[in-house]
Amino acid sequence: MNTLPMKAPELSVSEWLNTDAPITLSQLRGKVVVIEAFQMLCPGCVSHGLPQAQRISETFPKDEVIVLGLHAVFEHHDVQGSKKALEAFLHEYRIGFPVAIDAPSNNQPTPQTMAAYQLRGTPSLILIDREGNYQNQFFGEASDLALGAHIMRLIGRADQKKVSNGKTESPENMGEACDENGCAINIAGSAK
Repeated sequence: MNTLPMKAPELSVSEWLNTDAPITLSQLRGKVVVIEAFQMLCPGCVSHGLPQAQRISETFPKDEVIVLGLHAVFEHHDVQGSKKALEAFLHEYRIGFPVAIDAPSNNQPTPQTMAAYQLRGTPSLILIDREGNYQNQFFGEASDLALGAHIMRLIGRADQKKVSNGKTESPENMGEACDENGCAINIAGSAK
């Protein structure tokens, strides 16, 4: 059973990379937020977690979905804890989305944001809806298909008007059919 609060905990960050200014979750309301928690020396992060986050960042429009990295070091602090090493890593792996360095905890090896989200390790991917509510998290390798369906479902929950075929429809008039293959919009009773 999940014990996380409905509102996503704010990120506890010691420093940001790949952005000109600090980012808060409250600033991102109206967008689906995907957070990829990783460590530079984590094989799963390098082989599938970060590449998946890059694919998400490249696939979805920035006005709908924002991807953030969270460098959450809970092991090998002396090697992974350097901002300079992380900058080189992000450059070498061509990671362009904003990356937060998780603030260390004073009394435990798990950094603050990682602890607040009760992450089991890295890579972990967190989904937050447009209203800033925690929705889901995935530990280890997650299917692109399943993540895409989750993200599309979260995009579809917006209380915004949608335009299709030149007609403006409000969400209450739109049906949705989501399964493991994706989400389809049903406008005026016809499945798309």
